[in-house]
Amino acid sequence: MTSLAGIVVNNDILLVQFIERERLSGHDIEQAALQAGLQRFRPILLSTLTTVAGLLPLLSETSLQAQTLIPLAVSRAFGLTTATVCALFLVPAYYCAVAELRATPA
Repeated sequence: MTSLAGIVVNNDILLVQFIERERLSGHDIEQAALQAGLQRFRPILLSTLTTVAGLLPLLSETSLQAQTLIPLAVSRAFGLTTATVCALFLVPAYYCAVAELRATPA
């Protein structure tokens, strides 16, 4: 869980930083989130694909020693895949929602 959280948090922090940078350059919230998502799509996807591809040999291993590590590899691969989808779609959506709630007068 800790190693998976480190990868996921790193992707999310960078995505939010890119959104902030786009907002500082003059884009509105939705446009900034869209541009940041487009800019970070490839790096986030590549880091996920390379990590999952690196786990594939362990997932296909049949030796007795590897049997204890296979559940770890499965949870990391599927957790990272799920977290990538969340990072690419939910983080920008949540960012826009929170920014609009902050802008709404009480």
